[in-house]
Amino acid sequence: MTELRLVIFDVDGTLIDSQAHILAAMGAAFAAHDLPAPARADTLSIVGLSLPVAIARLAPDLPDHHDSLVAAYKDAFARLRLSPEGAALSPLFPGARAALDDLAGQDHTLLAIATGKSRRGLDHILDLHGLRGLFQSVQVADDHPSKPHPSMIHACLRDTGVDARRAAIIGDTTFDIDMGRAAGVHAIGVTWGYHPADALTRAGADALIDDFAALPETLDRLGVPA
Repeated sequence: MTELRLVIFDVDGTLIDSQAHILAAMGAAFAAHDLPAPARADTLSIVGLSLPVAIARLAPDLPDHHDSLVAAYKDAFARLRLSPEGAALSPLFPGARAALDDLAGQDHTLLAIATGKSRRGLDHILDLHGLRGLFQSVQVADDHPSKPHPSMIHACLRDTGVDARRAAIIGDTTFDIDMGRAAGVHAIGVTWGYHPADALTRAGADALIDDFAALPETLDRLGVPA
């Protein structure tokens, strides 16, 4: 009998291109405090971290403002999500839906999510793109330490009963790669996200892919075959 395998996906920068939403919400949060918005590159560099950790990195000299910046970001993010252009702020990357559908249709493949998003934020994305029911384990920032702590991946493995050697994390940031290595699973970096490819390589990614079409062969090559 073929063993089950588990493919775990990051969300922001991997499945969805949410940079416009994130940049707008972060700018609004800082503007609410009469502070200049962080540079675009700085904001994108913290995507994937839990929000309190991200804010602390962006505003290390303003510890008294961290909690209120977190609250302002959440408010702005939710407001933008409900705006007329909300759906356009977080589109799926090309090929993402086809890859998910293909993997979900395989008898011996289970899918999971490990994201720095809140449960409310992830629920919106799942509903927006009709992704409910595809994932056997869904792990969010509300319930775990921030990436790169391996807690989310450990929970995915427990939920599915899959051995770490038969699992892979797919992500766009060094936080995803570090999390995967800490959990003992394969780590595949995507080059279309928010951290540069060379940073993913330096972090120890087992492989990089330039589009979703390369994912099946990459999984096979790393020893995570269907």
